[in-house]
Amino acid sequence: MMAWLHPGVVIALGGLAIPWIPWRRVRQVYFLVLPLMGLVILGLTSWGFFGFSISQSKVQVPFSIPFLGYSLQPVRIHALSLLFGYVYVIAAFCMNLYALGVKNDWEHTAAMIYVGSALGAVFAGDLFTLFFCLEIMSWAPFFLLLFRGTKKAMGAALRYVLWHHFSGVCILFGILIHVHATGSLAFGPLPWGYGKDFLGSHLILFGFIINAATAPFHAWLADSYSEASPSGSVYMTAYTTKTAVFCLIVAFSGVKLLMWAGVISAVFSVFMAVLENDGRRLLSYHIVSQVGYMVCGVGIGTAMAINGAAAHAFCHIIYKALLYMGVGCPLLVVGTAKFHRLGGLYRYMPIAFWLTIIGGLSISAFPLFSGFVSKTMTIEAAERIHQPLVYLMLEGASIGTFLHTGLKLPWNIWLQEREEPPPEIRARLKDSAVNSPVHMLGAMGILAFLCVFIGIYPKILYAMLPYPVEFVPYTFTRVFSLTQMFIFTFLGFWVLRKLIKGHAGFVLDTDWPLRIAGGRLIRFCSGPLKALGAFLDRRVTQAASWTVAAFRKPLVEAALTPRFVGAGMLAAIVLFVLFVVRNL
Repeated sequence: MMAWLHPGVVIALGGLAIPWIPWRRVRQVYFLVLPLMGLVILGLTSWGFFGFSISQSKVQVPFSIPFLGYSLQPVRIHALSLLFGYVYVIAAFCMNLYALGVKNDWEHTAAMIYVGSALGAVFAGDLFTLFFCLEIMSWAPFFLLLFRGTKKAMGAALRYVLWHHFSGVCILFGILIHVHATGSLAFGPLPWGYGKDFLGSHLILFGFIINAATAPFHAWLADSYSEASPSGSVYMTAYTTKTAVFCLIVAFSGVKLLMWAGVISAVFSVFMAVLENDGRRLLSYHIVSQVGYMVCGVGIGTAMAINGAAAHAFCHIIYKALLYMGVGCPLLVVGTAKFHRLGGLYRYMPIAFWLTIIGGLSISAFPLFSGFVSKTMTIEAAERIHQPLVYLMLEGASIGTFLHTGLKLPWNIWLQEREEPPPEIRARLKDSAVNSPVHMLGAMGILAFLCVFIGIYPKILYAMLPYPVEFVPYTFTRVFSLTQMFIFTFLGFWVLRKLIKGHAGFVLDTDWPLRIAGGRLIRFCSGPLKALGAFLDRRVTQAASWTVAAFRKPLVEAALTPRFVGAGMLAAIVLFVLFVVRNL
């Protein structure tokens, strides 16, 4: 039997070599080959090439490592980890193709380390390996933000890493408490209840829901994803939140608290998207909303709900990357994604428009698109456990998603007519090499094809899910009711379309108390506290100078030296006597 080759290690370590390859064309080919190598490894694993088979009921642990009296399992392969692994490497290939024109090779390195660490997390079999991979994942996006080079991006990078280090501290303390209480490092279902006996699980869960951007701990996502470079933000949409969903499925399936947290997150973020004037911030809030569906499914905990959460994570990575790529096209050309500065771009980039529309229909769960075959599974799971409020709130969030991502976003960027842009921007828009690079449209085309293919033929996706699938998405009642709601939503939008315009401004979110407190702390440290430190520094330095000058005077030194020597000898004798008496 051949030893299993970890795709995350291959991609992460391979990414370190990118800046050192001297020929640009070779670097680009190598950059595209890395995720394909991961895909080949996963395919060989599924086909039994490494000497073991994977099915919905089987778990394989190729090897273990002894560590401080514990047994580490850096790799644990099962159906769920393979599902996430496949979509991670498929999305990484499309993202690499989209980012092929980026000239900063270190951005490619950071992206590959990000992908590799995410793969390491979903294949982790113990909590130590999981924590190690999650910490690497918290640093890679930090550099993707810094490489944007703007002041806002640098501030967002700092806030991002603070949020994720806080979640990491919670997870670490939770792991230590859990290991102390149970003696086990295994990454699997964790004990759940209320009381001090479950403090470790509570801390781990809290760290996971921060990483999943579950409301009200979601503001870091919209703050950071909208400030990265056009290609960097595409990577960030896929891995952090979905890895957190994977962790919740493995460790906390059936925790009812997650059901309500998820549904509140799904609805709340839709309302936040109403206020947004920035295309990428709008899409960021809809990441929070769609992840809310997944978290809700984890909380419901039935086989159908877990399948729905996993399937929706798979589909979400694909269509959300497509949407961010679509918004990245005008951002790359015009330099902004603000609605009040955009409009009428359809005649310059029609292909990007139509491909983005496919992503918008997919996230809205429109029939024949991928979101329909995954999101409706979670919604029906809520119906089957007789939770009408959860069912209605999730259905309402779907309509809000269609209104904003399927209609408001393309209307404000591509369709709504505005005044002609300045001559230099018109020249760039007419330059096909700028506004529609073949590699960017190619990446979007692959993702759009997957959105339609999965929506029409979901059996391949359903066969990869962790439980047998009995759900039938295309029933007459479901298709007719959803189509009816979408039609009436479109009619309402069309009547009021001229009122749905972007307005310059800033949307306050749940992190505004932290922002205010942090700003005041920084002002206090840079103002009064710094002045106090400088004052004390001057006084202490002055007192030390006076003391040294005084002791250097011959008369003072001659008078004090015998006294200091005598006192020192007396103290040494007393300590020696006490030591002898104590040991008698």
